[in-house]
Amino acid sequence: MAEKLSAVLEREHREIDGGIEEFMAGSGDEPLRRSMAALRRHIYLEERYLFPPLREAGLMMPIMVMLREHGELWKAMDALEQSVADNSDTTANLDQCRDLLALLDKHNTKEEPIIYPHADSDLDDYTSTLLGDFVEEGRMPEGWVCEAAR
Repeated sequence: MAEKLSAVLEREHREIDGGIEEFMAGSGDEPLRRSMAALRRHIYLEERYLFPPLREAGLMMPIMVMLREHGELWKAMDALEQSVADNSDTTANLDQCRDLLALLDKHNTKEEPIIYPHADSDLDDYTSTLLGDFVEEGRMPEGWVCEAAR
């Protein structure tokens, strides 16, 4: 992968936000479905590939915060997806989207400057390759749930 891992992960953040914003602009449910699937996959790749070696490298407290926030995001996604599936009030769905975007902003503004630089500097070559390969073509295991939502 020629591009830095931090840049790829940050781009995923923007794409996820963009899909939620498309849904909010009235583009139908598909952008939201794509964003929710992408966010769940993104959380998986962080918890499976990125966080364990960074925790071992001494980033215990920041990783604990990220894991807790992943649980909050997961629960917010579950609630939003259920609301949309139930054809709930559009205003309520938009409010849930705004709440989710606020959670994402709070999370990403910590994760990007604190965690992601370590993806570029602290991972060994093998882990960097695994993470890069997963970003390009990996799939989250069916039924996987983030650590803090189990």
